[in-house]
Amino acid sequence: MGPSKYKVQDGKREVKQLISNMDGHAALPRKNGELVFQSPWESKTFGMAIALHKNGLYDWEDFRNLLIQKIKEWQSKPTANRREWNYYERWISALEELLVNKGIITRKELAQRTFEFETGLRDEGHHSH
Repeated sequence: MGPSKYKVQDGKREVKQLISNMDGHAALPRKNGELVFQSPWESKTFGMAIALHKNGLYDWEDFRNLLIQKIKEWQSKPTANRREWNYYERWISALEELLVNKGIITRKELAQRTFEFETGLRDEGHHSH
């Protein structure tokens, strides 16, 4: 087993440790013990949050607490006023707020990137010249 194999295993172990304490409101969607993603953007959002934490941009507990807050906010809205439940919409909302609060990205930059993803300008394989 080469050094890169160890690095991958260490990374997987670290991710498992991070998400193992996410229970209660913050519990990740699972089926038969495996994480469940309904759309590609959900898994990308999950990976982005893990990667940004691993790069030292924020404390995982800060993210987890904000995620719990976003879930509770959704639950407290009258049923007629809330969108259909999607765990990863709460996840990305918590991540966006945390990144803005930490000064990692501005609301303007976030709006621009959101627009680029929604319009396909930031799709994989798209190159602007």
